[in-house]
Amino acid sequence: MSTLRFHAIKKSLASEPIAVKEKERRSDLFGKNVFNENTMRQYLTKDAFVGVMNAIQYGKKIDRSIADQVSSSMKDWALSKGVTHYTHWFQPLTGATAEKHDAFFETIGGGMAIEKFGGGQLVQQEPDASSFPSGGIRNTFEARGYTAWDPTSPAFIYGTTLCIPTIFVAYTGEALDYKTPLLRALHAVDDAATAICKYFDKNVKKVTSSLGWEQEYFLVDKTLAASRPDITLTGRTLLGHSAAKGQQLDDHYFGSIPSRALNFMRELETECMLLGIPVKTRHNEVAPNQFELAPIYEEANLAVDHNSLLMDIMGRIAAKHNFKVLMHEKPFAGINGSGKHNNWSLSTDTGVNLLAPGKTPMSNLQFLTFFINTIKAVNEHEALLRAAIASASNDHRLGANEAPPAIISVFIGEQLTKVLEELEGVTKGKLSPQEKTELKLNVVGKIPDVLLDNTDRNRTSPFAFTGNKFEFRAVGSTANCGNPMTILNTIVAKQLKDFKVEVDKLIDKKDLKKDEAVFNVLREYIKSSKRILFDGNGYGEAWEKEAKKRGLSNNKTTPEALKARISKETIALFEEMNVMSKIETEARYEIEIEAYIMHIQIEGRVLGDIARNHIVPTAVKYQNTLIENVKGLKAIFDKKFKTVSKEQINLIEEISNHIEGINANVTKMTNERKLANAIENAEKKAHAYCYNVKPLFEDIRYHCDKLELLVDDEIWPLTKYRELLFTR
Repeated sequence: MSTLRFHAIKKSLASEPIAVKEKERRSDLFGKNVFNENTMRQYLTKDAFVGVMNAIQYGKKIDRSIADQVSSSMKDWALSKGVTHYTHWFQPLTGATAEKHDAFFETIGGGMAIEKFGGGQLVQQEPDASSFPSGGIRNTFEARGYTAWDPTSPAFIYGTTLCIPTIFVAYTGEALDYKTPLLRALHAVDDAATAICKYFDKNVKKVTSSLGWEQEYFLVDKTLAASRPDITLTGRTLLGHSAAKGQQLDDHYFGSIPSRALNFMRELETECMLLGIPVKTRHNEVAPNQFELAPIYEEANLAVDHNSLLMDIMGRIAAKHNFKVLMHEKPFAGINGSGKHNNWSLSTDTGVNLLAPGKTPMSNLQFLTFFINTIKAVNEHEALLRAAIASASNDHRLGANEAPPAIISVFIGEQLTKVLEELEGVTKGKLSPQEKTELKLNVVGKIPDVLLDNTDRNRTSPFAFTGNKFEFRAVGSTANCGNPMTILNTIVAKQLKDFKVEVDKLIDKKDLKKDEAVFNVLREYIKSSKRILFDGNGYGEAWEKEAKKRGLSNNKTTPEALKARISKETIALFEEMNVMSKIETEARYEIEIEAYIMHIQIEGRVLGDIARNHIVPTAVKYQNTLIENVKGLKAIFDKKFKTVSKEQINLIEEISNHIEGINANVTKMTNERKLANAIENAEKKAHAYCYNVKPLFEDIRYHCDKLELLVDDEIWPLTKYRELLFTR
C-alpha cells in the first residue's frame, strides 16, 4: 500500500485506546454542570427563583432586578466550579452552534480587578449578524444582531465556560436561528392543545411538546480519516470501491460494541450526564462502524438544545480517542447511512400523554382527538413536512432502501386502521343511546387492548405511530431538530385550532353534546385523510404509482422539496400561527437553497481535485510500470511477445480508458459548474447544480472506483473502505 496509507494505518493500530472507568453513579453525575431547578434553589433568592420558574412554566417576563439576582448567583455558582468565561450559546442557520467567550474579569482602576457578570450581560448581547446566514434580511454592512437569554433552557458549564442558551435575532427583530421559531411553534401548540384538552379535563393549564431523538453516527479512525480529503472537507467519501465485506452478514447490528468505541461512548455519556443530557441507549447500528445513541424524552426545546450540544461534544471527545465522528447521512456508498428519528408527542401539566390511551372511554376519546388531528395535519401539509427534512446530504439517504422514501405517509398499523374504519361509520348528527354505548365500549374503550397487541413497526414509513408517540423517521443525522420540530408543531397547532372551531360550531348550531360533536368532526377528518395512511412497502415502485394517484407529492431532491417552504399556503400558515413572518419564511428558503448549492459546489471541487491530482497520476504511474514490463517481455520473448503480454496490454488499455473517462467527466463537470455559477437566480442555480453538475459525480466515481481495483494496492493513494470500516 502507499506510504501515506501505511503510516496512517500503522499509527492507528499503534495508538493506545483510552480506558474509561466510571467512578460515580450516573444518577449522582446527572446535571452537576447545569444551572437547573435544583441548583437555582440553592443559589437564588426566593423572589428570583419564583421569577425564573414563572418564565419557564408560564412564559412570564423576567424584570431587570430579577435578572441581576440571577446573573450574580449564576456567576457565583460558575466561579465555584472553576469557570473563567461566559458565552451566549445559540444556533444560527449554519447548522452548527455558535459562541463568543467573554471573561468575567473587569478592571476597576488603581490596578485592581473584579469578577463581574450583570443582568444586562445575562439577558442580551450583540454578535455580528452579518457574519451569519440571513437570507437577505440583513445587508453585509448592517452588522447588528442580538442574542437574548432563553430561561426555559438552563445554562450549563462546558470546560471552563458558562454557556447560556439564547435566541438570535436581527436588529430589526427577525429570527436568525432555529430556536426562535421553535419557541413560537411550541407556544402555538400549547395554546391550541390546551384549549382542546379542556373538552376533557378543565384542570389542564399547559401542554408540552416532547421529543426523543435517536442519533446515528459512524466512528472512523482519526488518522485514516485525515488521509482522505473528501472526508475532511465534505464529511463523506466521494469515491471508493465497496469492501468485499460490508453489512451483508448482519453481524454488526446489536453486536458486541468494540472496546475502543465503548471507551469513547463511556466518556461521552459521562459528559452528557454532567450536562444534563439524559442519554440512555447505545448500540451498534446496521453498517460497520455505525452506532446509535438515544436519550430519555424531554421537552422539545430542551431536547433540541441537547442534541445540538451533543453533536458538538461528540467530535471533541472522539478526537481524544483517535476517532472522527461522521454525522453525514451517507458517508459510505453501498452500506446504510444515518438518520435521526424524531419521536414526538404532547403531554399535559397533569401528567397525561395525549397520544397514549387511558383507562376510560373519555380519555380514549381524547387520545383519538389528538391522534386523528395529527394525521389530518400531516395530510394537509405533507409537502411542507418533506421540506422540513430536505438537505443535500439527506437526499442521498431518502428512498435508498435503508430509509423512508421522499413520499410522506403515515403508518398506524392494521388494528388502529380498523378502529378508524369503525369511527368512520359513526352516524352524522346526534347519537342514539345505543350507538353511544356501542361506540364507547366496543370501539373507543378497547383501544388500550388494541395498542397492546399492535407492536409491529414499518421501517419504510417516514411518519409512524409507535404506541404512544409519532416517530418522524425521515429526519437526517446532521439535521438540527429545531427545523422539523418547528414545522410539525406548527401544523398540528393549526389543525387543533381549526378542529376547535368546527366542534364549537356543531355544539352551538346543531345543539350537539360535546362528545357527539367531537365524533362528528373526527369522522369527517378520517374520510378526508385516508390518502396519507399507508402500511405497505414504501420502497416499492407500486407505492410511487399509488401515491401519485392519491395526489401525494414525491419530491426526491432538495430543490424540488424546498418550494413548499415559500408557497402561499405555507406563508399564510406561519403568519397565522405567529411562528414566522413572510420575510423570515422567505429568508429561510434562500438560506437553505444557498446551502444546497454550496454543498454540491464544494463536493464537485473536492472530487475534481482528488480525481485529477490523486487518482489519475497514480494510475499513470502504475501504467508506466506496466509499460516497462511489456518492454521487458518484448526483449525476452520476441516471437511470443503478443501472447505473453496480452493481459498487460489489455490492462494498460483499460487504465487508459478510465483515465480518459475521468478527465472528460471532470472537464464536463467543471464547465457545468461554471455555467451554474453564472446563474443569478438561486432556485435556477440550485436546479443546475442538482440536475447538471451532481449527476457527473457518479460518472467520475465509476472510473475512479474501477481504477482502485486495477492499480497496485501498494501505490493507491486513498485509504480504502475496508480500512476505514474495519479498523477498530
